Amino acid sequence: MHAHSRRNAIRFALLVAVSPLVASIPSTAAEIPLAIKGYDPVAYFTDGKPTPGSPQFEFEWDEHRYRFASAEHRDLFKADPVHYAPQFGNFCAMALALNQVVVANPENWLISDGKLYVFGKAAPFGPELFQKNLVSNIAKANQNRSILPKE
Repeated sequence: MHAHSRRNAIRFALLVAVSPLVASIPSTAAEIPLAIKGYDPVAYFTDGKPTPGSPQFEFEWDEHRYRFASAEHRDLFKADPVHYAPQFGNFCAMALALNQVVVANPENWLISDGKLYVFGKAAPFGPELFQKNLVSNIAKANQNRSILPKE
């Protein structure tokens, strides 16, 4: 084997050995899923309303990119993400209580006992229905958490 052929064989072997490692490394932030369609989770608590976040104020937590309306909101989230993040991620809490998977619309929401829940549908289906049997629905949704897809 010539020196040139040996070098190519070694390069090929290294490429084959390294390529699975490279493939598993995210190359851009866009590959990390956006949480709650880009809405600011802190704004539900501080402003009492759904507020779109800005790409300028992002923070990655729990394999999702969260967006915030301000640096202050981002910093509040960083300090206590478990408090501010929606209980079932991007999914409807009421549907999950019914053993279904529905992507939530961040415009439909509820804060109860200091926790944020988002829903797929507006009243009377989402927040209102969830509140009617709040303790039971929370328990059922938590029991069904395993059916949620890994995003």
